Amino acid sequence: MTIDPFRLAIALVPLSAYLLLLALVNLRRRPFLTTGGSDLAALGVALSGLAFVGPLDLFRPEAATAEFGNYIWPVLMAFYWLWVLLAVLVTRPRLVVYNVSAEELHPVLAEAAARLDPDSRWAGSSLALPNLGVQLHLESFDLMRNVSLASSGSRQNLDGWRQLARELVTALRPVRVKPNPRGVGLLLVAILLMAGSLASLVSHPKELAYAVKEVFAF
Repeated sequence: MTIDPFRLAIALVPLSAYLLLLALVNLRRRPFLTTGGSDLAALGVALSGLAFVGPLDLFRPEAATAEFGNYIWPVLMAFYWLWVLLAVLVTRPRLVVYNVSAEELHPVLAEAAARLDPDSRWAGSSLALPNLGVQLHLESFDLMRNVSLASSGSRQNLDGWRQLARELVTALRPVRVKPNPRGVGLLLVAILLMAGSLASLVSHPKELAYAVKEVFAF
C-alpha cells in the first residue's frame, strides 16, 4: 500500500524533530538532565505521527467512523495521548542524563548525594539516600552515551527525587564533556527524514490537497 505524501509527513516530521533534538543534545559540550516522565512524553510526541497513520488508522472503528466521520480522529488522538499520560504517571521515578558516561557522572552524583544526605551510601552502581527516601541504580547506555538513574524498589519519595534532580542540575553546570560523535549521525538522519517528507509534499500537490480534504473534512 502506498502512503500519500500528507500521511508520510505526519509520520516522519515528529520523528525527525525528536531525532534533531537528540542530535543537538548529544552535540553539546555539557550534559543534559531530564526526568523519566519528560523523556517518555517526548518519545510519545515522536511516535504520535506513526500512531496516527498506523495503529489508529488501521484499527479505526468502522461503525464509529460511519457515524461521526472524521470527527473520530480527535477522539482517537485523545485516546493515544491518554495512554501516553498514563504511562508517564505510572512509571517509576527516573532521571536521565544525556551526553555523559557512567564514569563521568559517578563522581558528580556522589558529591551531590553527599551534600543532600550525609548518610548516603553506595553498593556497586546502586545508591541509597535514606534521609530523602531515594534508592536508585545507574543504567548506562554506552552506545548513545547516556545514563539513567532508575529507582530501585517501589517505596520512593517523589519530593526526594525532586531535590536530587535540582541538586544534580546544579552540580552538572560546570561539567564539560566531549560532544557525542553519534550526534552527527542523528542530525543527518533527522535532516534526511525532514527533507524527504517535505519534498514529497511539494512534489505531489494534488495528492496533498486530496489527503488533507480526506482527513480534515469535518
